[in-house]
Amino acid sequence: MHAFAAPASLYDSLVVSVHDASVQSPAGIWWPSAAGAATSKVKKSKKPLPVKRADASVVVWFHGGMGSSNCAKGLVAGNDFAKLYPGKIVVSVSACRENHWVTKAMIDAVDAALDSVALRRKSPVERVSLVGVSDGSLGVLVYSLEGRRVVDDRLLMSSFGGFLGEPLALASPKKMQSGRFRFLQGGNDRLYPSGKTVPWITEFCKDVQVDCELRFDPEGEHDWAYWKDKHVDWIREAVHK
Repeated sequence: MHAFAAPASLYDSLVVSVHDASVQSPAGIWWPSAAGAATSKVKKSKKPLPVKRADASVVVWFHGGMGSSNCAKGLVAGNDFAKLYPGKIVVSVSACRENHWVTKAMIDAVDAALDSVALRRKSPVERVSLVGVSDGSLGVLVYSLEGRRVVDDRLLMSSFGGFLGEPLALASPKKMQSGRFRFLQGGNDRLYPSGKTVPWITEFCKDVQVDCELRFDPEGEHDWAYWKDKHVDWIREAVHK
């Protein structure tokens, strides 16, 4: 892992290298801010206490557009996403056409970035929450199956897990039998029509036998911007740790 200059004290950028440096992925780490400590038990007359890095929970963001030629997409996408979780540590790794989410190299890159978080805060990262949009949601599912950390919460927006197989096949592995699943799906999704996605999600939730819920917006569109603008409460509620 090679670090390079970070633009602000609450943000670190790095390049994670995996498989003997044959794969390199620009990644960002956003640290919790004092503003994110709204729930800290202090009097209102006092400033909120900063969230301790060692105690903060970790959220991994899997951006969409993994087929893009932009192999540093995680930095920009993560900066936008991290604003929704100021009290947590947000990690965003970059996938692209050469190294997309459904590869062992990218799952290893996520774990390498989490290793960097542990090293920088001097506290292990044993549990994470995962959030993905569009084909980034495939990364959420694949990391749940192959990643090294225990997964507490999963949020999949505008997703279609059918690209990876039948619902029962994905729901059956033991690593899927923990944590929560939340799906946000839209009726106006131009890429993944609800007629295909909703039946798959419904069957998956029945088969996975853990806390699993689909929230459906008949007007919902495919892009991240729609969910952020219209249902930011759904996004924040999906990560409760």
